[in-house]
Amino acid sequence: MGEAGHRVLELEGITKTFPGVVANSDVSFSLEQGEIHCLLGENGAGKSTLMNVVFGLYRPDSGIMRVKGREVAFTSSADAIAERIGMVHQHFQMVPTLSVLENVVLGAETVHRGVLDMDGPRHRLAELSSAYGLPVDPDALVGDLSVGIRQRVELLKALYRDADILILDEPTAVLTPGEVDEFLSTTRELVASGKSIIFITHKLREVLAVADRITVLRGGKVVGHTRPEDTTEAELASMMVGREVSFTVERGESAPGEVVFSVRDLRVEDNRGAITVDGCSLAVRAGEIFGVAGVEGNGQRELVEALAGMRPVVSGEVTLKGRSLVGLDPRAIAELGVGHIPEDRSRHGLIAPFSITDNLVLNQYHRAPFSRRLVRNRGAMARHAVELVERFDIRTPGVDVPVGQLSGGNQQKVVVAREMSRPLEVLLVAQPTRGLDVGSIEFIHSQLVRMRDRGTAIVLVSAELDEVMGLSDTIGVLYRGRMVATMDGAEADRNRIGLLMASGSESAAA
Repeated sequence: MGEAGHRVLELEGITKTFPGVVANSDVSFSLEQGEIHCLLGENGAGKSTLMNVVFGLYRPDSGIMRVKGREVAFTSSADAIAERIGMVHQHFQMVPTLSVLENVVLGAETVHRGVLDMDGPRHRLAELSSAYGLPVDPDALVGDLSVGIRQRVELLKALYRDADILILDEPTAVLTPGEVDEFLSTTRELVASGKSIIFITHKLREVLAVADRITVLRGGKVVGHTRPEDTTEAELASMMVGREVSFTVERGESAPGEVVFSVRDLRVEDNRGAITVDGCSLAVRAGEIFGVAGVEGNGQRELVEALAGMRPVVSGEVTLKGRSLVGLDPRAIAELGVGHIPEDRSRHGLIAPFSITDNLVLNQYHRAPFSRRLVRNRGAMARHAVELVERFDIRTPGVDVPVGQLSGGNQQKVVVAREMSRPLEVLLVAQPTRGLDVGSIEFIHSQLVRMRDRGTAIVLVSAELDEVMGLSDTIGVLYRGRMVATMDGAEADRNRIGLLMASGSESAAA
């Protein structure tokens, strides 16, 4: 373990451009032995690009990189791994059909006399798990693991390759609040054992909790360096976004009308055939945001998918203005005026190779003005896309760019723009701001309030309790697939909701 203050990584004047985009412009950055250096910025600020340069996945157009004082020029990630740099990517790089152990050794296999050695790696994995408090089942299939455990495997994979410098790219974007706390304590343990960490994030609370130093990127440039003791969430947010950001939702008074959407005694199975929505009931009025609070894994995903027609209903009733939606497919439900912003935008919200233009009409391409007698009107589609890109502040070089090339926040804005730009009776919203930066969160919250004020009934499911409490007119707590309590959003008490989320009851002893 080296002494603190010794530089293990230096970047000087790194510039990286892609067609139409300057991702990094003259960026300088350093990492010292035994520190957590947070790289903070909005989606699309250039954080991941910079770290992909460090990890050998991109070659910079100009600039110098030094590792432990020596100048290096990587041509692949193998070069970075040889210099003991490891990276845990935002989108996990694992084979779901292989076991934990097989994924960890993949690409770093040891062979004795033509036979693959798995005993040595198994022993080493057990040692690493125990040393860093990262328990995993080596024989579990990665595809069966929760997101939090999969991330743990990614970290062990980097440690297995003897990484001294760890790049963690948005490591908490997909974790539950409990998993986030565990992960932050793991990063402190890693640093205490002599590792040096670059922590890429846009979550200000986490930055202030774990960082030794903070570098802020905006528009591909470094706009400031600071330390947690010298700054506040508000200052960091304005450095990231370039203006003051409001942390409270300006929602005004709501004026709900009649109940338009109701769910009675709904029962739904998960992919393994277990009942995860178990007798759930709720009623949503026109012009109301009904927030669903709950610890993840209590049936939220299956509930929303069933309401959107993506998952069959075992029993119970779902009605829109008295009309049953049970048994209808997603298109039929969408045609009746139900919008859906799904939890997993990449799997259920977008088609990555398709252009922004095409993704913005996925549920309307067969209707006028985008189509006439089965002939698509590309001009109308393009005009629609240009208008929505401007209205929803989607940062892109153009509307013909494949949506998969956008940052996560801008991909989410494409989904939001598509669903919110058509007349809706009901909007189903699942985890709308997961993985988004403060500027995008503020914007999406304001759009939800705007939809509410236009008379739309909104069902909001979020793992962020602050989000549910800040936006909802009515809050329901989902516990083991049942709505165990419903309360007025204005009078909701955080402690009461927390108890209900944890135990399904308001008495701590339950």
